[in-house]
Amino acid sequence: MRETFLVFGAPLIEEAEIAEVVDSLRSGWLGSGPKVARFEGLFRDYIGAGHAVAVSSCTAALHLGLIAAGIGPGAEVITTTMTFVATANAIVHAGAVPILTDCDRLTGLIDPERIEAAITPRTRAIVPVHLYGRPCDMDAIMDIARRHGLVVIEDAAHAIGAQHRGRRIGTIGHMTAFSFYVTKNLTTGEGGMVTTASPALAESIKRHAHHGLSHDAWQRFTDVEYRHYSASVAGFKYNMTDIQAALGLHQLGRVEPGLKRRNEIWQRYDEAFAGLPVELPPPAEPDVVHARHLYTLAIECARAGISRDTLMDRLHRLNIGAGVHFIGAHLQPYYAGRFGHRPEDFPNATWISERTLSLPLSARLSDEDVDDVIGAVRHALG
Repeated sequence: MRETFLVFGAPLIEEAEIAEVVDSLRSGWLGSGPKVARFEGLFRDYIGAGHAVAVSSCTAALHLGLIAAGIGPGAEVITTTMTFVATANAIVHAGAVPILTDCDRLTGLIDPERIEAAITPRTRAIVPVHLYGRPCDMDAIMDIARRHGLVVIEDAAHAIGAQHRGRRIGTIGHMTAFSFYVTKNLTTGEGGMVTTASPALAESIKRHAHHGLSHDAWQRFTDVEYRHYSASVAGFKYNMTDIQAALGLHQLGRVEPGLKRRNEIWQRYDEAFAGLPVELPPPAEPDVVHARHLYTLAIECARAGISRDTLMDRLHRLNIGAGVHFIGAHLQPYYAGRFGHRPEDFPNATWISERTLSLPLSARLSDEDVDDVIGAVRHALG
């Protein structure tokens, strides 16, 4: 057993990030300022998008995307139940109704055929989720959207660095929301980004993220000249700070090296767990780049003789952190109660919710850490 607890999803923070944060603290500019603007530009160029707007979280990014698209009361938005509740919450916060669909049992991804079946005259948007870092079938989803006149807002919280058939995630849908939460492949502690090809959508998102003001603080208080602001919409406090962006400036350059390391760990896990009473993640499709955000095992409970939660408890006692991604939205009390969802309505997502756990996967992991995870899993499964 390890002497110290291996925290699930611990980020790799190096001296460059620390120095950049200290520089922000010493500069006196802590809120949204020059580093946010620089981070937006670097992120836009990395993704290859027309525009990138930094915000306080991926949830904020999704919410603002829906608002910019004019999604509100009376609208229905189709998404997957196999996601973190933030995806559905953003739809509710916009005043719309989340129409949950089941997923593919192997990949956990939203099923395009189920999207098409869920469309009604009230449907206004689709929010596909690139679960675990695996891209959805965006060609099929965009075809559905074009035929039905729908907006596509991608939830790419797990998918920075992912590609679908030669195109980066963040350049395909009308808008894409990214997460920089502490466990993500790129972290700013908390934070998010919206990418889009549309100048009008980008401007709407930026304005709504800053209370609806025509000028943010950086524009108002720099040494160029003071400019009065005007509030044209009732916006939100969803802006990113320079302290967060200071981390992102250096984290962004480590996405690709980090993906290489994640692939190495992924391959070691696949080789080590083959033959155990678990289902491994299915291989990535040949025409996509998987972001390798989460490595999940589905426990074959009857064969293993234990439940997923028992396995997690055993790993915890062996000082290995693990996570559950996710308990489907339809199983959460709010969505089950408000919309009458039952476990049997979404059999694939329910199956995943009851059996999967995520193992530590981070560029920070040493070979010895990986050895410890492998040994603990094999021991815990007997």
